[in-house]
Amino acid sequence: MRAARARAAGPGQVGRRMWRVGVLGVVLAVAALVVPASTVAPTEAALVKVRSAEGMALDDDVVWILAVGSDARPGEDMLRTRGDALQLVGLRPSTGAATAIGIPRDSYVAVPGHGSDRVNAALTYGGPRLLGETVGDLVGIEPDYVMVTRFPFFEDMVDDIGGITVTNPRPFADPYLKDDGFATGRIRLSGYDAMAFSRIRKELSGGDFDRSANQQRVLRGIAAQVRARADEPGFVERGVLSVMEHLDTGGLPPSELFMLARAVASVRQDRITTCVVGGTLGNAGAASVVFPDVAQARRYGDDARQDARLSGC
Repeated sequence: MRAARARAAGPGQVGRRMWRVGVLGVVLAVAALVVPASTVAPTEAALVKVRSAEGMALDDDVVWILAVGSDARPGEDMLRTRGDALQLVGLRPSTGAATAIGIPRDSYVAVPGHGSDRVNAALTYGGPRLLGETVGDLVGIEPDYVMVTRFPFFEDMVDDIGGITVTNPRPFADPYLKDDGFATGRIRLSGYDAMAFSRIRKELSGGDFDRSANQQRVLRGIAAQVRARADEPGFVERGVLSVMEHLDTGGLPPSELFMLARAVASVRQDRITTCVVGGTLGNAGAASVVFPDVAQARRYGDDARQDARLSGC
């Protein structure tokens, strides 16, 4: 298996309604490759390939993608603002296995060249390359690709595939994002609801940890929708052709886009495993942070590195 290293080769930008890209997990990073849409509005999503990913052949390999939900406001560069959602996703097409390691955004870690800070600050300091390196230092796996997308883009994607279904373990609400809240059990989510379900934190007893777990529930819902359509004749092929027309790939060839699309389409619901890196709440100066369990993060990385499977979460 090739080693995964975080070295950016240049961003590609996807149109907001041209390709619907999820913010999270298994399909977040490459769902855009298999969900066709219509018009183009740049800087809503960026796929950054790392140098060591060249020459991949996903026969029995694992491809690693760091999926980042950017909280960039209009006019801000989403590649240099703090990330609001972080999921390290592994895909193994030969078995249909997929895994997501959730990283609380306020995790206080060493950022190479910048001392210690919240992990999502690495995007501000050095863009996707530095964020990939920072996450790699924590988990022990550096991504082959970094995917950054804005939340409105995510909402559009979920709406375009007809909404998703998730299993919610607890009722919760938020006066700003979802006043009527979410019921317990299997619930249907629109694009906006999926965004709110993924972003609400303060109303959850587990805070950032529960939010990261909810993001992973959303990724399962999106993966199920993509899988359901993947066998439609020409679905993946049309998607890759449309990406080539509208995506600044930074040199990414059509064959590689097709490979990534097929990696997503191969995911089986019964072979998705997810864990969230634990830790303790505390303060670094005046900032409220999470001190992550580094040993646990490394165990997750060691466990999933070879086969994109996690156990013992």
